Formats: sequence, C-alpha cells, structure tokens
Amino acid sequence: MQVAVVWAGGELARFREVVADYPTPVQVIGVGNDIDAFLVARQSAGTTPDVAILPRPGLVVEYARRGWLSEVTPADNYTAPAGMADLLTVDRRRYGVWTKAAYKSLFWHFPSMLDEPPRTWAALVALTRQLGARHRAGAGPAPLAIGAADGWVLTDWFENVLADVAGADLYEGLASGQADWRDPPVGYALDRLAELWSVQGAFPGGGRRALLTQFEESIIQVVHHRDAVMVFEADFVDAVVARFRRGSEPPSTFRFPGARVASQPLIVGGDAAVAFAGSTGGVELVRWLSEAAAFRPWLDAGGYLSPNLAVPLSNYRDPLRRQLADELRAAEKVQFDLSDRLPGTFTGTDGVGIWRIMQDFFMDVTDGVTAREAVRRATGQLAEEARTAGGGR
Repeated sequence: MQVAVVWAGGELARFREVVADYPTPVQVIGVGNDIDAFLVARQSAGTTPDVAILPRPGLVVEYARRGWLSEVTPADNYTAPAGMADLLTVDRRRYGVWTKAAYKSLFWHFPSMLDEPPRTWAALVALTRQLGARHRAGAGPAPLAIGAADGWVLTDWFENVLADVAGADLYEGLASGQADWRDPPVGYALDRLAELWSVQGAFPGGGRRALLTQFEESIIQVVHHRDAVMVFEADFVDAVVARFRRGSEPPSTFRFPGARVASQPLIVGGDAAVAFAGSTGGVELVRWLSEAAAFRPWLDAGGYLSPNLAVPLSNYRDPLRRQLADELRAAEKVQFDLSDRLPGTFTGTDGVGIWRIMQDFFMDVTDGVTAREAVRRATGQLAEEARTAGGGR
C-alpha cells in the first residue's frame, strides 16, 4: 500500500506514526507541495499510488472528473464542519475525506509586547499606526511581520477580510466561478488591506523587504528577533515557534478581527485523502483515515487539528488545538480557503495566479501607489485571470 502526501519534516513523521497502526503495511512518500505534478506524471506512467493526501479540494474535483479516483465512504463517526463537507463531492458522489484541518484566522504575539490585542479591524489599523510611528522614531519594533514572499500568506489575509466584508454568498460565488471579481465587496476588501498595509513603518524594513520575507522568517521576526509585535497566520505557526522562540514566554493568539467583534471571520484550510481508481485497498485505507481514532498518535503529540468533529475535545492534549476545535464545533459555517478552490493556475503558485496578483497589489500599496489605483489594477487582474482559467467573470 502506497500513500503520497504533501507533508514533510515533523508532519511526515507524525503521519507515518498514524499509519503504523493500520493492519496492512503502508509506505508513505512525501512529495512536497507540487503533488499535482507528481501525480500527473505517475498517472501517465500507470504507477499511481493507492492513496494521496491532497492540499486543495479543487484537485479532488478535477481528478474525479478525469476518472482517476474511486468513490469513497467515510466512517460512520466522520463529521466534517459545515462549509467543508460538500467540497469533496462531484455529482453527489464523494471522492475524498478530510484528514487534517488548518485554522487560518489567527494572529500571534507575546503578551509582554502587546497586553491588549485589537478586537476589531479599526482597532488593528489604529494600533498599527501607533506602533508604526514609534517604530519610525526608533522607539520600538514594527507592528507587523508578514511573509509576503509567499503569495499564499497574502491570499490568507485577503480571504479573511473578504469573508468579513462580502458575506458568504459572494465568497462562495467567487470560489465556484459564479460571481464577478469586479463586484464592489472585492474592492472593499482590497481597500481595507491597502489601508493597513500602506501604514508607514508597518513592517520591519518596509514593504520591499517584506516582499523578500518568507513565511517562516516572518515568524522568526516576532518570536526570536522581536523585530515585530504581531504576525498573522494559521495554527501551524507554532511549529516554527517551537524551533526558534527565544526566551520562555509562550506566545498568545487572537482571532483575525472583523468590522465588529461579532463578525470575526473563520477561514480554514485542509488536506484530503483520496483513493485512486482500481485500488480496493486504497478505498479501505481512506475510510480508516476518517475514523475519529485514526489520528490519535498525532493528537497525542500535538500540532494536529482534526477536521472530524466527532473527535472528543478531551483527546486534544494541545491546549491551542483544543480551543480551535471547540470553535470549529461552535461555528455555524466555516469559509474554506478561497485560493485553494480556484481552478487551474488561478489557484496560485510562485509567480502565478492569485498569489502573483496579491504580491503585485502589496507592492503597489507599500510603494506609494494610491489605494484607488492599486485596487483598480488588482480587480482587473483577478477578473482576467478568472476568465482565462474558466473560474468566473
């Protein structure tokens, strides 16, 4: 039995511990983020693995429509959060199950550097201006670190703001190709980002330096060098914190602020298991992976958030993940990572698609281009990219 996964390092090691409990030996191959290219090549050669763990639901739908996948049935105790359950179906047939979730609406900081986190977007902007002025005067660290060299970090920012200002219908419409990227709420979301990102002194070294800063380095700027007060990104930030934190103070988190305290967005990502056509063993393994108890070794080790709401909160030894799992249960509906749902190259990768567009926008607003002009350019690029990829108007 062979499984291809996107994970590497500690995540890959933890998943191998998980499948070590499966009755049949399982070979796990870590192929990195470009798993699509790997699987396309293996499909052409007739050597597909039995199972793959895919980082985007759009790939599940694409592969299913090509006839590459077997239909799967999850375990009886598998319950995905509302807003995720139907993303792995085609023509009402299920072709995947969620195996790992990422909570993408978190800011990280040290309480000693920020005792009162902002609870609304206006408060975040006001704090950034205050701390930015102090930073320019040489009296303190920059307010924000941002890994703008990784386009997905910028799309995560955009998705949180968009979910707050646009509402669920437009958000879903953009993901499914039924809405226009030039609709006013898209511009409102970009304008809100421009308001924050254009603050003088917002980032260590300024906007141009931020465009050379990768995700991991942005975390290090906060937890090791103390060059910035806050950094936004998902729950997997803590893996970087564990390696690079200086001192004994643990970081704290707060939810991505919305226009009002009650409107805080909740964006999630996730990895899904699929079985390739012709592999009966693959179908059985996917069902086993959906069992509430399957990922217990990873839960015990920490650093894992289950997309299966049937997993008891008491199984989480990791306090942060226990809190986030509770929030997933309380949410009426979560919004899934928008860029991970877009078709073709629009979904984004280095220098391509929505990743490149958001980097261009970030460069504009941190380099003196007016917000109005930057938003006009970005919405035009988004609409054109969607049209070219067949993902909208």
